[in-house]
Amino acid sequence: MASIAPDQSIAQDLFVTGLKNAHGVEHQALALIDRQLDHLAHYPEFAEQLRRHRAETEQQIQRIDEILSGFDARPSAIKDLGLSLSGNMAALAHVFAPDEIIKNSFANYAFENFEIASYTGLLTLADLGGFASQQRLLTESLGEEQRMAAWVLDSLPEVTRKYAGLRAAGETASH
Repeated sequence: MASIAPDQSIAQDLFVTGLKNAHGVEHQALALIDRQLDHLAHYPEFAEQLRRHRAETEQQIQRIDEILSGFDARPSAIKDLGLSLSGNMAALAHVFAPDEIIKNSFANYAFENFEIASYTGLLTLADLGGFASQQRLLTESLGEEQRMAAWVLDSLPEVTRKYAGLRAAGETASH
């Protein structure tokens, strides 16, 4: 498939729009993490990993802010608020499920992969636009998302075993 390189102004516009979208997605991630942290009493290792990733997410937001400021652009407050609210709603959807931890694990894995795709697209736009100086920050965020996705997937068997064991013992196992 042949592609036509966009001119500089179009590449920059696409890149800045993508950064604003990613900023909103990271706010959505914070909302998802915050709602889950309240419900992990039986899963302290999961809670600890989410706390670490929450700190990374805050760093990712700062990196995006730094890149945006280099283009004299600001994040979209409307996107940030809207995606934060949708993150809260998504997390609340699982709260009353008896298998909340399992459903959240599936959702976390999917969400991390969405973020991986987002950063991959941003890196492609940075390459197309010749924004090489921004690629280091985006690559750092991409690596964090890849590590978190791998951790969620790798931890799923243990979380599932623990959940099943708690349920078998008659305990509330969802969180």
